[in-house]
Amino acid sequence: MGIFWDLMQQDEIQKQEEKANSIEERVEQLEKELGNTKELLRKTLIALEKHIVQDIDGDGKMG
Repeated sequence: MGIFWDLMQQDEIQKQEEKANSIEERVEQLEKELGNTKELLRKTLIALEKHIVQDIDGDGKMG
């Protein structure tokens, strides 16, 4: 029975390692997507400020 228990434990350990790896990969992907979203938002704000000629974000400049 001991060998089967060891195999089951090893299988669970492997599953947890794979899950941890996939979570790390997902976090990296989400961080990249967040960066892209922030950049797009910044560009949109600049274009909007130039279009309506108004400082929307309060940074003291338009665009």
